[in-house]
Amino acid sequence: MLITEKKKIDTYYQALLSREKSFVGIFYVGVKTTSVFCIATCRARKPKKENVEFYTTFKEALDNGYRPCKICKPTENANEAPKQVEAAINMVKANPKEKISDYRLRENKISPEIVRRWFKKNYEITFHAYQRMYRINNAFQELKQGKNATVAAFDTGYESLSGFGYTYKKLMGKSPLKSIEKTIILINRFTTPLGPMFACATNQGICLLEFVDRRMLETEFKDLQKLLNAKIITGENEHIRQIKKEVTEYFNGKRQIFEVSLHTPGTDFQNLVWQSLLKIPYGKTSTYQQQANNIHNPKAIRAVAKANGFNRIAIVIPCHRVIGKNGNLKGYGGGIERKQWLIDHEMKHIETIQ
Repeated sequence: MLITEKKKIDTYYQALLSREKSFVGIFYVGVKTTSVFCIATCRARKPKKENVEFYTTFKEALDNGYRPCKICKPTENANEAPKQVEAAINMVKANPKEKISDYRLRENKISPEIVRRWFKKNYEITFHAYQRMYRINNAFQELKQGKNATVAAFDTGYESLSGFGYTYKKLMGKSPLKSIEKTIILINRFTTPLGPMFACATNQGICLLEFVDRRMLETEFKDLQKLLNAKIITGENEHIRQIKKEVTEYFNGKRQIFEVSLHTPGTDFQNLVWQSLLKIPYGKTSTYQQQANNIHNPKAIRAVAKANGFNRIAIVIPCHRVIGKNGNLKGYGGGIERKQWLIDHEMKHIETIQ
């Protein structure tokens, strides 16, 4: 749909000038003078306001004669991992016990420099640190199953037990023998139509699902590690694989209800509020007052709003469905425009999902 509302055009244009990550997927901007269209984070020189028009989908931009920008590559989503990075990640997953060297990457026609830059920008760690986390997680799982620490060390590519023990303790917080009963939190990144998300999971279930540019995300990571007395390391388990599948189905308009297991450490009141969020039907909205009434505490409106703000599992625990009493959208960690998009998306698909 072509955006014609002046206030929204002003907002979108300012987001384009500021390269606001939270607007990725919210709009696609067609530049009349060049006949190309871009996403919010495009690095190209910014056009004048009178020379742009905004669409809600890239298909509409294409249908109106615009071609994808070669800089931000909107149809591929600028936040997806480049093909070379994806290939490097797949090598790690296929060889979880091996160290993938720069030489191995080049042998497979993968540029180590491209991989390094992408990991530093999107994970704030190096590719080799990412690999170490994967290998240590693999060793941790085998130690829990009774494998000898020495065997685990050499199986995961370490040349000495001391080197393995040092790295293991640095990442896990404890030595191999003392960490068998320890909880770990695995983190994985994946892309959605509204931008990339981080999914975190323990053996019990998903404990965090957030857009990577969510404000206060670092605080959420720290709080989660403290609440669970656990370390966050890169990895993947069945819960993360399931949430990726279910979120993809949700964005494709083919899923209303999530079935993935959840792990929601918090106070009794917070969990009561989060459970009430799960009862808000797909395609419907509620208010903080209604939420307070539903937990039989009608005066706890502010406390309910605060607990909603502490929800770490976006979309699945649908705090985006809660709006103000007057119908206005209230704060949302992923950004108000994303909140509106999610509400519109559900209303659009509510009748189509059987």
